[in-house]
Amino acid sequence: MAYRGARGTIRSMLYLDHAASSPLRPQAWEAMAPFRDEDYGNPSGGHAVSRRAKNALEDARDLIAGLIGSDPLEIVFTGGGTEADNLAVKGAALAGGEKSGVVTSTVEHDAVLASAGFVEGVGCPLALVKVDADGLVDPAEVASHVTPETAVVSVMMGNNETGVRQPIEQIADEIGAVSSSVVFHSDAVQGYVSERIDLGSLGVDLLSLAAHKFGGPKGVGLLFVRSGTRLEPLIHGGGQELGRRSGTHNVMAVVGMAAAMAALESEREDFRPRVMAERNRFETTLASLVPDVAFTAANAPRMVQTSHVRIPGIRNEVLLVRLDAAGVAASAASACQSGAATVSHVLEAMGMTPAEARECLRFSFGWSTPEGEGAAAARLVAREIEALR
Repeated sequence: MAYRGARGTIRSMLYLDHAASSPLRPQAWEAMAPFRDEDYGNPSGGHAVSRRAKNALEDARDLIAGLIGSDPLEIVFTGGGTEADNLAVKGAALAGGEKSGVVTSTVEHDAVLASAGFVEGVGCPLALVKVDADGLVDPAEVASHVTPETAVVSVMMGNNETGVRQPIEQIADEIGAVSSSVVFHSDAVQGYVSERIDLGSLGVDLLSLAAHKFGGPKGVGLLFVRSGTRLEPLIHGGGQELGRRSGTHNVMAVVGMAAAMAALESEREDFRPRVMAERNRFETTLASLVPDVAFTAANAPRMVQTSHVRIPGIRNEVLLVRLDAAGVAASAASACQSGAATVSHVLEAMGMTPAEARECLRFSFGWSTPEGEGAAAARLVAREIEALR
């Protein structure tokens, strides 16, 4: 199905890889226009051109804070979700020059797991919480790993591969019952796409977002840092972002992210039922044509935009090549792992064998998904499976 992109171009591929990156929203492109051409100043400067950039930056910060229920000073702009995750985990564990512990789960994004592994390597205790066959953590078990040495707990809101939605609110309650000093971080890069976030009630102290997952530009994100949370900066220099993240701001990207967030919030009531309907039609159609297809965590809480499937006897990389040629974009795992020879750590943690994991594909929907694309894509997927069999 064709759809019109931000600059009016017509795209014909059935794009079911929004979890990797969603097309740029027209609102973001339009908001960024002045900062591509005229308002190119460095927001840290003192003259009129710089002041215009600085004002735009702070207007975007105010807008974003209002949309997610935070104070503007609690928003730290980053170069994306990976940097935000690194700053959250490393920054909390190493705050004040200390080396304190990290608790996280076995199904987290690589940015969190690699950050946790790094701080473990410099002397910080690390505890990894296992998940069940659906990829869910037990909130009480997460809290049971918290000790007096623990500085930060990190559990993602929505899994970037399977779409499973973790019980963040219950985890926050369990952690709070055990310790009032432990910092709770959640990677909400995927979760925010389809769920409204109110940081006044969610219960987290740190939260990561990435613009390109919801129709903003690539290379920009943010970390919410609750007031009073100690954080060791990872990037040192000019002291921007109240010293928490130095470096010249990408004003154009930040403005685009704010515009994309505003557009996302304006369509919340429509997005969930519309995208869920396409996801459900995709799964229903595919199941009717390929009876042995298995949908991962089908009975667990899932984000509405993600369908993770296993097709017995079909290697995912072989099917992906055929789907690409047929005009369907999907993925085998996290976009950060695409092309890697290793088996998904998420699927292994859920108990899948390496052979089963290599039979899995992720199909993800988004703001630009047109009506009928789910069923159309399922028919093409079924056709290619039949050809391989």
